Amino acid sequence: MVTLIIFLFILSVLIVVHEFGHFIIAKKMGVRVEQFSLGFGKVLFRKKKNDTEYSLSAIPLGGFVKLAGDNLAEYSGKPDEYFSKAPGKRFWIIFFGPLLNYVLSILLFWMIFFVGYPTLSTKVGGLIDNFGAKEAGLMVGDKITSIEGEKTENWEDLQKVIYSKKGAASVNVSLLRAGKELSVKVKLKEEVLEDQAGQKHKLSLLGITPFDEIIKVRHGFGESFGLGLSKTWSLTIMTYKALGRLVTGSLSMRESMTGPLGIFFITSKAAQLGIIAVLHLMAVLSLSLAVFNLLPLPILDGGHIALLALEKIRGKVLSIKADDIINKIGLSFIMFLVIFVTYNDIVRNFGDKLAKLIK
Repeated sequence: MVTLIIFLFILSVLIVVHEFGHFIIAKKMGVRVEQFSLGFGKVLFRKKKNDTEYSLSAIPLGGFVKLAGDNLAEYSGKPDEYFSKAPGKRFWIIFFGPLLNYVLSILLFWMIFFVGYPTLSTKVGGLIDNFGAKEAGLMVGDKITSIEGEKTENWEDLQKVIYSKKGAASVNVSLLRAGKELSVKVKLKEEVLEDQAGQKHKLSLLGITPFDEIIKVRHGFGESFGLGLSKTWSLTIMTYKALGRLVTGSLSMRESMTGPLGIFFITSKAAQLGIIAVLHLMAVLSLSLAVFNLLPLPILDGGHIALLALEKIRGKVLSIKADDIINKIGLSFIMFLVIFVTYNDIVRNFGDKLAKLIK
């Protein structure tokens, strides 16, 4: 039950932030907003203020902002309608939804870095055969303090420093052992590893595994903001690289995509780890929502932006018939995607149980 509440809270926040982006800029541009709705199904709450009806429905898994005259079939030419505005103004109305999701992601990462997050320490938990660390005499329990003079405060720092030494034959490792400071020269060995996007990289390794010791890392207010920006940017690059590999077929859709059911199971795991893990999940999902919505596909924000570019080139909007066909194609594609990822999530999370039932 707790997982369900957290899951619905995360999705609701992401949707409200996204739709608020469209809403606030539409108001700013002088477009009348007819509806601001969260969820679907039975309406639980409805209130009209000025020209806008605000509503909350029973199933908060979606939402929308209805702008006056945002459909060519109902557009009448009034000055407060969407299609009465210049393409540049309409671009900002569309773009501000994903942009606010992106801003939310930055703010959440900023908060995580400032409040503090749990991570692995630099203590050695295991030594791998035929690698430099074991040959150099490193021992389980050694705490690595720096590599080539670069401080390593946690396991992620340690990995970054080692990976940056690509091509080097060895590195000087400073460590603490039973309270004594030691310096050891360790040979590096290159191995091919996959990143989170499934891309293979040749990396230099010491040949150690982490100790099961969790530490809390905090950063200053200003530094945390910079780290939040950096984290958001690196995840954006990684996401677009993964999308590129999906298009070329070098990354499987089945392995890399998930839907609401999959997100629910991920939320369950995050909830067990604590509030920081939940905030991290929300930040990643907010960024993913922004990136996905900006894809140039019909009915997505990116598709609308692509049509605006086409309108700018042609000097006029599409015909009602063409607009209707494009929207139907886009809706069909999204429905197919929803069915695919839901089926994929069921197989991934319940595949073994279903197989036993069939037998």
